[in-house]
Amino acid sequence: MIPNRSVPPASVIPELPYANVAEAADWLCSAFGFKQRFRIGDHRAQLVYADGAVIVTRLREGEPRAAAAVLVRVEDADSHHEQAARHGAQILQPPADYPYGERQYTAADPGGHHWTFSESIADVDPASWGASEINL
Repeated sequence: MIPNRSVPPASVIPELPYANVAEAADWLCSAFGFKQRFRIGDHRAQLVYADGAVIVTRLREGEPRAAAAVLVRVEDADSHHEQAARHGAQILQPPADYPYGERQYTAADPGGHHWTFSESIADVDPASWGASEINL
């Protein structure tokens, strides 16, 4: 792959539509800790988190609002949850530990998209919690 400064280096980059790109990008940075790479007019913004990225796009007039779900790996799910709640994130599921070795919480943003933030708390054999066709 040729490096290009115009696109984040992540291999998979969700594009999420919002009615107001600037407000959405600012909120995602404040509430969820993203950093803005740059904005393109009033219709697009590139945000990064560690080695991941998301692109905020403008919801087109008459386009149905389709909510998406995104999972982001974080270092500390509890402190991340506290930050998100302070900035008005709608908490759908509070932090909880799961048998697959993750501590996670889920929140909705002002655009209706669901975000799960996941902290690895143990290295668990996927077969122990029911995974099949494992190709690690």
